[in-house]
Amino acid sequence: MKLKLAGRPFYIKLACTLFSLIALGFLVIEGKRILSPIIFACLFSILLLPLANFLERKFHFRRNMAALTSVLIMVVCLGAILYLLGTQIARLVGDWPVFKEELASAGNELQSWVSQQFHIDVDKQVSYVHKATSKIVDSGTVMAGATLYSVSTVLLFFSFTLFYSFFFLLYRSLIIKFLMRVFLEENNKLVKEIIQEVQFIIRKYITGLLIEMAIVSTLVSVVLSILGIKYAVLLGLITGLLNIIPYIGILSALIISALITFATTAAATKVIWIVAVLFGTHLIDVNILLPVIVGSKVRINAMITLLGIIVGEMVWGIAGMFLSIPVIAVLKIIFDRVEALRPWGLLLGEEERAYKPFRLKRKRASLEEKISDGE
Repeated sequence: MKLKLAGRPFYIKLACTLFSLIALGFLVIEGKRILSPIIFACLFSILLLPLANFLERKFHFRRNMAALTSVLIMVVCLGAILYLLGTQIARLVGDWPVFKEELASAGNELQSWVSQQFHIDVDKQVSYVHKATSKIVDSGTVMAGATLYSVSTVLLFFSFTLFYSFFFLLYRSLIIKFLMRVFLEENNKLVKEIIQEVQFIIRKYITGLLIEMAIVSTLVSVVLSILGIKYAVLLGLITGLLNIIPYIGILSALIISALITFATTAAATKVIWIVAVLFGTHLIDVNILLPVIVGSKVRINAMITLLGIIVGEMVWGIAGMFLSIPVIAVLKIIFDRVEALRPWGLLLGEEERAYKPFRLKRKRASLEEKISDGE
C-alpha cells in the first residue's frame, strides 16, 4: 500500500521538498552579496520606521525627506561608534613598540619551553619561523590586494545597505500592499498580523541589543579602569560589540582582551582579572540584562541559537552570525502562525513550562484531589 500525503505519493513530495531545500540553499549561498545587505537594510528600516513616522506626523516631512533624515541619523550614530573605536585602536597602535617587545619576550619564553618539553633545538625553531615569514613576505602583494578588496567590499556593503534602507522606508506602503496581494484574500488578516508581529519583535530585539551593548561596554570599561587595566575603553567596546553574537561573542571578546592585556603588560594577574570580569559580566548579562531588556519575546532555545550561528557563519561569514537570530525569530513567527508549520515553530522555541520541584507537584496533586472530592 502506498503512503500518500495531500493526494500525492509520499516519496514524490519528499523528493520535491529536498530539491527545493537544496535549490534554496544554493541561491542563498550564491546570492550572499545581494541578499545580505537587503536583510540588514530590512532590519534597519524596521528599526527606523517609528522615527520616520514621527518626522512625517510631527514635522510634516515628506516621505522621502523623512526616510533620508532617518538614514542620516543612523549614519551619524554608527559613525560616532566607529570614531570612538578608531581612537582607541589608534592608542594601541601608538604603543606598538612596547607591544612588539612583549611579543618578542613571550616568543623567547615559548621557544625555551618548547625546547625543554619537546627537545627541539632553538635554531631549528628560528629557521622554521624564518621560512614561514619569508613565505608571508613573498605573498605580501597578494595579501595587500586581498586587504584592499576586503575594504572595498565592506564599503560597498555598507553603501548598499544604506540605499536599501532608504528605499524600504520610502516604499514601505507599496511593499506591504505587495505582501498582502501575493497571498489569497482570505489570508489577508493573517498576513497583516504576521507583518505587525515581525515589526514589533525585530524592533524590540534590535533596540534591546543596542541598550544591552551600551550597558555591557560601559560596565566592562568602568570595572577594568578601576582595576587599572590598560585600554579599558577599547576592551569594553570590543566586549559590547561581540556580545551581540550569543555564546561565541563573549568567548571571542575574552580571548582578544586577554591577548591584548598580556601583550601590553605581560602580567598574569591582570589577565586573570580580565577573565573574571568578562565571565562575571556574561553572567549578569545572561541572567539579568537579557531577560529584562531584550525580553522573552524572542524565545529561541539555546540549541537552535548555537546551530543558527554556526550555519550562518558557514553560509555568510560574520554577517551570517549577526543575522542568524533575527532570521530564526522571523521564521518562528511565521511557523507559529501557519497551522502546517507549527511543529517547526515549537522546535525553535523554548519549553513553555519550566521544571517544577517534586514537592510542588505533590501539593498540586493533593489540591486537585480535594477539588475533585468537593472539599
